[in-house]
Amino acid sequence: MVRDSVVPDVTQFVSYAVNYADGKQILEVTVRRGTDRPYALKSKGINPNGVFVRQGSSSVRASMDTIRMMITETAHRHFEREPSPIQSLTFSYIAPLFEERALAFGEAQHQTLKLRNSQGDWTGLALLLSDQCTHTTKIALFQGTGVAVFRDRREFSGSLLSQLEKSIEYLHQHNRIRSEFPGMVRMDRYDYPVLAIREMLLNAYTHRLYSVSSPTLIHLFDDRVESITVGGLAPGLTMEDVLLGVSVSRNEYLVRVLHQLGIIEAYGTGILRMFEQYAAYECKPIIEVSPNAFKLTLPNRNYLVERVGEMEGVYEAYLFIKKHELATRADLQHYLGCSQTQAGLVIRALVEKGIVRTVGKGKNIRYRAM
Repeated sequence: MVRDSVVPDVTQFVSYAVNYADGKQILEVTVRRGTDRPYALKSKGINPNGVFVRQGSSSVRASMDTIRMMITETAHRHFEREPSPIQSLTFSYIAPLFEERALAFGEAQHQTLKLRNSQGDWTGLALLLSDQCTHTTKIALFQGTGVAVFRDRREFSGSLLSQLEKSIEYLHQHNRIRSEFPGMVRMDRYDYPVLAIREMLLNAYTHRLYSVSSPTLIHLFDDRVESITVGGLAPGLTMEDVLLGVSVSRNEYLVRVLHQLGIIEAYGTGILRMFEQYAAYECKPIIEVSPNAFKLTLPNRNYLVERVGEMEGVYEAYLFIKKHELATRADLQHYLGCSQTQAGLVIRALVEKGIVRTVGKGKNIRYRAM
């Protein structure tokens, strides 16, 4: 009845229990304060006929001014500070982390860390750190460079810090080492810098929008690993700001907890640290944003080296062809700013190693990523 009658969906804030008195069943319905106010009768809509508020012991129609105020409050709500829809929370994962670092984690700290609000309710931040966290991480391991064939998939739940640890462990298991002998001493190079993997995951967890119920997605391909989260850029930020190292934390209290635990060493340096890990390589991390999503891609440093060597422009050419689906030699020459001969050598190397294939013949020849 609640689901069918009220908008937005309020069922996550409603709980039920059956009690008995004088041989009769009594249905007890508990409704907690929701996070998407105002709530309205679906048949009436968000207007004074459909929105009601309590005045003393009575329910009265809300005025338009009251409705506008609730809409404004909702637009500026902060998930971390909102009451958690689940109040029976436990912290079996993070409590030992505080103990290991000789940090107290009692009632006083619950207040100062913003795990409880002024009314004593557990907050959204507490939910994220608790064993009952409703947000999950989904990791998919694909064969090749596309999504056609799954090799493995995992889903991690529980405290965000537990999900972080399990995700790091899983990606490390699939982070191969390539050995080289440039001289007398062997040099080992991971597909992905270990620090970059860690910073990518920290960025995914600390900057995503938790008021939207959607998992954090990690996709692992032969040539790259991607993290995809909801929320886009924080309000007021541009892509140029991000690349300059400007950081606006969407979940500031979560960041504070991670900093206190020593998981985050410095505020707002994650993106820059990732790029620093690729400074000596032709391939670079890629950031893509939309109004509702943020995607970060770390390239496999060994993928093309193992196939075509260290030829200049190979990785950029590969990404260009993959992005545009079909490209000509002239397209690549213009994009890379190189000579016709160099563009031809790059394409030949990609084709000979089976990374790119030709489409068409003669003047109509195009190139497509495999």
